[in-house]
Amino acid sequence: MEAKWLVRDKNFYKKLFLLALPMAGQSILTFSVGLADNIMVGQLGDTALSGVYMANQWMTLLQKFVTGFSTASLVLATQYWGRRDTESIKTIIAMTAKFCLACSLIFFVLAFFFPRFVLGMYTNEEAVIEESIRYMQIVCISYLFYCVTEVLMTSMKCVETVGIGLYISICTLIVNVGLNYVLIFGRLGMPALGIRGAAVATLAARVLEAVIMLYYVKVKDHKLNLVLRDIFRHSRILLKDYIHYGIPIFAGSAVWGLNMTVQSAIFGRLGESAISAVSISNNLFNIISVAMYGVSSATGIIIGKTVGSGDYERVKQYAKTLQLVFVGMGIVTALLMYGSHWLIPVLYPTILPETAEVTYQLICVLSIMVLGTAYQVSCLTGIVRAGGCTHFVFVNDTIFVCCVLIPSGLIAAFVLGAPAWVVFACLKCDQLLKCIVAVIKVNRFKWIKNITRDAAAVQKG
Repeated sequence: MEAKWLVRDKNFYKKLFLLALPMAGQSILTFSVGLADNIMVGQLGDTALSGVYMANQWMTLLQKFVTGFSTASLVLATQYWGRRDTESIKTIIAMTAKFCLACSLIFFVLAFFFPRFVLGMYTNEEAVIEESIRYMQIVCISYLFYCVTEVLMTSMKCVETVGIGLYISICTLIVNVGLNYVLIFGRLGMPALGIRGAAVATLAARVLEAVIMLYYVKVKDHKLNLVLRDIFRHSRILLKDYIHYGIPIFAGSAVWGLNMTVQSAIFGRLGESAISAVSISNNLFNIISVAMYGVSSATGIIIGKTVGSGDYERVKQYAKTLQLVFVGMGIVTALLMYGSHWLIPVLYPTILPETAEVTYQLICVLSIMVLGTAYQVSCLTGIVRAGGCTHFVFVNDTIFVCCVLIPSGLIAAFVLGAPAWVVFACLKCDQLLKCIVAVIKVNRFKWIKNITRDAAAVQKG
């Protein structure tokens, strides 16, 4: 039976909304913390703003690696949740925790002991590097706490418990913004620490996140009932599946992280105005696009669970309806993105006129590219990858990064000497081009793969 374009089951839309809303809310609060940092540090001048942005690129790279491991576990575990096999989910989470904690330790050591080497990859602006070092050597302590929170939050997403992320983000926003105000500018009798104050505020927020998440998983969760000794769980069969299906996801996330590193390095050599403009425009984009990414994340949970249950006809119906939802989200997000340019002089009154002009140009580029982002990201990661076809997204991303984005960006910046917005457009053009790939891939439905195993076989392994 051919899948219809619109699902008529109201429970589907209710489930999509109930999953997407708290994740979108969590994202908007999380990105609000970044925006608050951006705005407050922006009061210290373009150099400080650029310094924090460049230091955070190392954290962004770590996030991509950790997200790769977490998403791999999510794709595998949500299908087991469709069968209500919580023992296998616990084992998957244990493996993810080990990978993520090892990764965070490596990033911490490099950031704390070799910050100049790390930052030298992103920019050759000496003033920016000096500011970045002052921020990075404090904020890098938060890497371990971030990984603990991310792994535990992923374990809850696997079993459709997504509300806790929203509550944690509310607490984080209050603590981070409050401490930013006190420590950056020296309020309430505290010394004005400037950029270091922003780093301390971020560290405190990360510690709070981890503590709350540990308490919730230990005391409040009744679906998985995770305990500390679960981290020693292991299964050769599940590890084999994790590597087979998870490595492409991790590798894809790592490739994307390296792509962002190269992009930051390109802009890091175009001057402080370009760096600050990218920082501002990206922060505005993160806030405005939260609903789009919330729907994409909810899609992954719904598709993974439904594939795991074996109802493939329902999966096809969901996939067709969700594509219409993605297009609608893209149009709304594009309009909001363009309208955000009016906020530049309000939120950043002290930036240079040149920086403000470049920021407006980058926002215009993002307003166009987001139309493609809303559709192709949600299709390829929310549907195709969650459906079990994990290799395709990795191969597709790698081809675009290596053959389109980085070469065009390097040529535009250093051969043609093009203005910042042209370079930016070259580095974002895949968001539209991938839509062609997404339309063809999703609607062939060859991505539907049940990757679960029988519970007895897992326990035996």
